[in-house]
Parts: sequence; structure tokens; C-alpha cells
Amino acid sequence: MTYRSNPQILADVLVVIGDNGRDGVGITNLCHKSNMPHGRMTRLVKRLIDSNLTNKIEYDGKNTYVLTEKGRLALESYKQFATLAASFGLEL
Repeated sequence: MTYRSNPQILADVLVVIGDNGRDGVGITNLCHKSNMPHGRMTRLVKRLIDSNLTNKIEYDGKNTYVLTEKGRLALESYKQFATLAASFGLEL
């Protein structure tokens, strides 16, 4: 069993949020799709919001999370770096 590094976890969460587009994703779906417990996901999402990588949108009494432009750029940069690292046989 291999464990994900913190950058891999962040990238996975950003991918899930980005895949849902403008509609955003709720915390429960985000937990399921990212394979993380609710408490840890809540703390991680707060860090992403504080870093302006995601935004929280509240409507109908529910919170949804959407990716910001800064989040899209960060995710794209991570993917490029991961590809480069893999070409040298390195794991992130």
C-alpha cells in the first residue's frame, strides 16, 4: 500500500473541486471522491480557502466549493512538475 504525499492530496482535492466546474462540490462528495475523512477535509478546505485556491459558496443552506483561477494555475503547475519529475524517475 502506498501513501499519498501532502502535495498529492492537495492536487487530488483540487482536481475533484475543478471537475465539478461552476456548480462546485459539497464537502461530503469531496470526502468520498478524495478518499479522506470529514475532519481532515474540513481543515484542508479551510487552508485552500485561506490561500485563495478555492471559494466557498453558500446557497440553499449548503456549502459548495469551487476552484479559483489561482487554484487552476496551481493545479496546472503541479501537473507539469509531476510530469517532469516522472520523466526523471522521481516520485512526488
